[in-house]
Amino acid sequence: MPGPLARYHRQMLLPGFGEQGQTRLRQSTALVLGCGALGSVAADMLARAGIGRLIIVDRDFIEITNLQRQVLFDEQDVADGIPKAEAAKRKLRRINSDVEVTAIVDDINFRNIERFADGADVLIDGLDNFETRYLANDLAVRECIPYMYGGAVGTVGMAYAVVPDTDEALSTPCLRCLFAEAPAPGSVATCDTAGVIGPVVSIIANYQVNEALKILTGNRQRVNSTMLNIDLWNNTLMQLKVASARGGAECPCCQQRNFEYLLGKAGTSSTSLCGRNAVQLTHRQHGDQIKLDELAERLREHGTVKLNDFMLRAQVTDNAADYELSLFPDGRAIIKGTGDVAVAKSLYARFVGS
Repeated sequence: MPGPLARYHRQMLLPGFGEQGQTRLRQSTALVLGCGALGSVAADMLARAGIGRLIIVDRDFIEITNLQRQVLFDEQDVADGIPKAEAAKRKLRRINSDVEVTAIVDDINFRNIERFADGADVLIDGLDNFETRYLANDLAVRECIPYMYGGAVGTVGMAYAVVPDTDEALSTPCLRCLFAEAPAPGSVATCDTAGVIGPVVSIIANYQVNEALKILTGNRQRVNSTMLNIDLWNNTLMQLKVASARGGAECPCCQQRNFEYLLGKAGTSSTSLCGRNAVQLTHRQHGDQIKLDELAERLREHGTVKLNDFMLRAQVTDNAADYELSLFPDGRAIIKGTGDVAVAKSLYARFVGS
């Protein structure tokens, strides 16, 4: 098969794909929210599949510990200190020069996500916290943009396609239909505290891309209506039936149309503490108190931890820099060692969670 589509011949042989589907894919744009473990695999596969444009947003730089599972990066990227989004752009250009790649080095928040998503046909979840996932979910529901949710920690992974539609009868449950509220900070493990096995990341990210390809090639009817849940270490695979989660007036997002994360009314507020080289993060909305004793046990593997009835203080090292995390039962935190809000939020997501 001569011409620009020749490299995609193998996938064009698939039922429902063909030249028409490939052409649609080449005219499509995907916004990859985060280019760590999930995002790097997803961006790689979408570029190889021949998507027209990738917009990659990530706030972090590459560290040596990323290379175990973040497939677009190598040791030279670590040595060069390149931001993940830029390193991904360089690598993807060498993989498929026909794909237009836009790299944005920034923290994703309610002030900028709409701008990043302008023109996007699908949102790919490569995020590390529920707050930003709820933000993406708000945008997806309001603007009817399909959102490929995914998460992987330890040996467990979950993935699900949120597909909103102007026709309510065709819409799937949104993320907040399934998880009405985010877990309290510190209540769930993160990759930095519990570890993560590379294969579970690749499986989840490839599943996300597979569902995105169905939508972008005009095969929406093939999208899986269940939520995938796998545990590779314990050899379990479940497809959870979630269709009944949509209905009634309970969901604050898709039913009540209350886009509180997108409007900046929920989530985390931040304040740089003048003269202290520190950032305070305050959670506006969560009902449970942090179990400081449980979090302390996880953090002791990363540095010195001091705990009393009122607060937890932990010394952690990230990318050769030392930080002090002071955590309070209500989820408030003071991160000392940086005045950069994006860095503080990244540290909180990595060592505390949600």
